[in-house]
Amino acid sequence: MSRSRKSAAGRGNLFADLALGLRLAVGGGRISGAMLLRLGMTTIGIALAVAVLLPAASVSNVVSEREARTAAVQADVAPRSDVDPLLETPWQIQFRDDYIMANGVAASGPNAPVPPGLDRVPDPGEMFVSPAVSELLASPDGEGLRARLPATEVGVIGKAGLVDADDLIVYTGYPVERLTAVEGVGEVYGYGAAEASFGLSGATLLTVIPIVSVLLLPLLIFVTTASRMGAAQRDRRLAALRLIGVDARRIRRIAAAESLLGAVAGLLVGGLLFLLLRPLIGNLDVFGIGLFGEDFVPSPGMLLFIVLLVPALAVGAAMFGLRRTIVEPLGVVRHSKPTRRRMWWRWLVVGTGALMTLSTLFAERGTNGEGIAYLLTAGSVLVLIGIAVVLPWAVEKLARALHGGPPSWQFAIRRLQLDSGTASRVVSGLVVVLAGTILIQVIIGSAEARATPQTVTNLPSVAPVEVTTQPEHLGEVQQRLEGVEGVDGVFPIQRAYLMSDSASGRGAMQVEIADCAALRVRAEIGPCTDGDVFAVESAVAGSGSWQEDRGIRSGQVYFESIEENGSVSRIPWTFPESVVTVPAEKSMGYYSSTFLVTPGALDDITPPDLLGTVYVSGSGSPEALSDRVAAAVAPLAWEATVWTNETPSLARQGDEELAMFRSILLGASLFVLAVAAMSLLMLSVEQITERRRALAALSASGVPISVLAKASLWQTAVPVLVGVTLAVVSGIALTAPILRLAEVSMVLDAGLIAVLSAAAVGAVLLVTLLTMPLLRQVTKLDGLRAE
Repeated sequence: MSRSRKSAAGRGNLFADLALGLRLAVGGGRISGAMLLRLGMTTIGIALAVAVLLPAASVSNVVSEREARTAAVQADVAPRSDVDPLLETPWQIQFRDDYIMANGVAASGPNAPVPPGLDRVPDPGEMFVSPAVSELLASPDGEGLRARLPATEVGVIGKAGLVDADDLIVYTGYPVERLTAVEGVGEVYGYGAAEASFGLSGATLLTVIPIVSVLLLPLLIFVTTASRMGAAQRDRRLAALRLIGVDARRIRRIAAAESLLGAVAGLLVGGLLFLLLRPLIGNLDVFGIGLFGEDFVPSPGMLLFIVLLVPALAVGAAMFGLRRTIVEPLGVVRHSKPTRRRMWWRWLVVGTGALMTLSTLFAERGTNGEGIAYLLTAGSVLVLIGIAVVLPWAVEKLARALHGGPPSWQFAIRRLQLDSGTASRVVSGLVVVLAGTILIQVIIGSAEARATPQTVTNLPSVAPVEVTTQPEHLGEVQQRLEGVEGVDGVFPIQRAYLMSDSASGRGAMQVEIADCAALRVRAEIGPCTDGDVFAVESAVAGSGSWQEDRGIRSGQVYFESIEENGSVSRIPWTFPESVVTVPAEKSMGYYSSTFLVTPGALDDITPPDLLGTVYVSGSGSPEALSDRVAAAVAPLAWEATVWTNETPSLARQGDEELAMFRSILLGASLFVLAVAAMSLLMLSVEQITERRRALAALSASGVPISVLAKASLWQTAVPVLVGVTLAVVSGIALTAPILRLAEVSMVLDAGLIAVLSAAAVGAVLLVTLLTMPLLRQVTKLDGLRAE
């Protein structure tokens, strides 16, 4: 026979073997319930992993699409002769805990550009709002927002005009004459800039890489576990094929085809699940960023990688499971004594990661170079993976050292002595998740504890609402607030900044100018007459006099302004002989370098570059009062912005983002823990099915079912307890060099560690409980007679 004919015959045998394997996977023409259950469990397990892998493979597209939108909304202010400029003035609106970016626009001619996401420039009195603003307007508190946006909603801004899905943006139309009168009004000649590659920051990458590692590795382990479902039934089918003359090489092909069917079905179901859940993914806020579900499109390269990886893992797991199995015509024989584990490569992974992590101890405390950061990240990931591959060895050594105990314990330990690798491989995914979660949570908790809380006052605000405006509009604001329901006090204050040549680099010193009644809104100043000056003590540093704390050696300071031609002018001012010091805790949140000045102390000086603020007191909650004030000054738009003193601080917003991130991470960890629990369940079902004759014989000889159930519990619990111990120790140990470089003291979240550990133990109990019906079924005497 020629070589070509042999090759064609080989290919024909290959396809025939694959086709036979596929037929056997679904029952070979007679589809049984057991076959469908096995195929369904394999499909579901692989589908869950694929449904998580596909969003992870879409990250690059999500980032690139966001970069493109960021570039598309950039305003082009370069004048062009063929374009009528779009007049635009932005301002910010506070509504409850949200901040809305408002844009007042007017087309100066028929060729004015249209902002991205809008089909036209809004006419005066019209507004286009983003979807998030539209939801706020439709909420129960929407009337309060409408008071701040006195225009008719005529459309929703499309995706092209948004960077993130939760952007709060409003475009409001105004007459050209009004915007022309605004000093420094912007003139936009187009939109869209050269696309810049922002990418993921180094800090984000250092956070994402460990998270991806600790969450995806267990899923890949789950793929291999799911693909080996029904191994006992498969082995019997393969023995029957050997009986009719199929050689060992073809047996492996047929076994690969059986695993391939579940992998392909899992790929299809996982892809469909991803498409169904993609809109829900878009509703998530990640690091404070609202994502668009349609942006989750895997890159072609990553999609091909997943399509090839999942079947390769499934087939590889099936082939690996046959490495110690001899399939003969009369049955399946497994090597009774497992081969000695090769430990050198396992310890090499752990040792390399440990050396990379420990090498950072030679760096000085506080070092935050990029190289050190990447070294820590790579070392931490290698240690986490190394702990997972060392776990089977640790369980094996422990099982060999344990002896005695009740019968259920002896049954479990003996089974682990014979084969501890399968359960340990499943638990290894759990170890990676627990250790990685503990690592990240300890870092976050320690960083939060390190942040020095700002010294904020407990002094209640007697005027919780403020309106910022220019000094020339102070009178109009006061006039509009007269007679507003619930308003019982209006206190205008002007702000300026003082400079001193001997300020020791402390920067400008803020001055608030108002009468005594208004200054009492800002601090407990005590007795006050026109001409008094009050210095608020620094709440950050300094214990000397107010001059020493501010670096002022003499009472001479000056107001500074920059003229249109670029020159700097100074207006000198001398502090009065008597300056009253006010404790920081008796002021409304001052931190340093603030003076409260009555007009009489300025000696007819008019400070330049004044800013105006009107503080408003009244009845009702701050939110309700701010709504009424906003409705009164709404016609002034950007010339009068309403705020509340209950505005969440940046520190609190950061705490909320960290809390959200912690919740997301905890949820993801519990999800992967559930996946690991499903793996344990599948493994337990497989082991009970494979050992049904031995279990039936033990039951027939008088061993109670409770003893067998406890043995099943201990057999799963021992690897889990070892894994949880390794996870807690390694997760905490890995944080030490990271926190050392950051000069942060370690703070352990004992509650979180307890929750995750308890969840792992609970998973073992749940798996045991779910396998009880099957255990009762296989230990019946009828099953033994059938065997």
